[in-house]
Amino acid sequence: MEWLDEAIILSVRHHGETSLLVGLFTPTHGRHAGLARGAAGPRQRGAFQPGNQVTAKWRGRLAEHLGTVTCELTAPRAARCMADADALAALASACALCDAALPERLPMPRLYVRLAALLDEVAALAPDWRRTYVAWEVALLAELGFGLDLSACAVTGTREDLAYVSPRSGRAVSRAGAGVYADRLLPLPTFLIDPEAPADRRAIADGLRLAGHFLNAHVFTERRIPDARARLVARLTREPDARTA
Repeated sequence: MEWLDEAIILSVRHHGETSLLVGLFTPTHGRHAGLARGAAGPRQRGAFQPGNQVTAKWRGRLAEHLGTVTCELTAPRAARCMADADALAALASACALCDAALPERLPMPRLYVRLAALLDEVAALAPDWRRTYVAWEVALLAELGFGLDLSACAVTGTREDLAYVSPRSGRAVSRAGAGVYADRLLPLPTFLIDPEAPADRRAIADGLRLAGHFLNAHVFTERRIPDARARLVARLTREPDARTA
């Protein structure tokens, strides 16, 4: 059995001295693994980095086998992020979340397109890539069946002044609807419901906390959320260095 597809490299692990176990995300074949023989050598190693776009050819005697894979690099996103530690951490986090959370071999073409767009934006060091990353985590939740309802207040039904999210239901709550229970709710960063709203460091931190709560509550219930995400959160929520602020 054989297929050819575009793919995003999600993970790489050494297998023996010269080969790599590669986790891929493809639009047609979903999250898929393969053994890349000889890929650990210096000539090929640079292509096999999380976040890179490749053309992948997979071969296996049976569909359920691990199979072997060869990859041709088409977009070296990881190399483009080397000069920006935050961007490189975002690339690693998004790929690690997909590698850990997505069902194996289930096509998820909408999420694939959204992940590719996010990684392109991060690799280009676009000014708003941080807000795009937070929105992507919220979209990941929705694709996995745990979407948030940020359309109207769960208490009053109003669509105005939405400021919180219920940590239990994932529904938005207005300031008036929150009342004395505001401190029990998760802050809702305005940029998630208003594309024109600014996304400063505090708003990004609130967005990461919001998405992280539901990732832990619904997706990573029996295992720990990937360390790569924790490293990204630490970088994006740290206080600015007073010497460079």
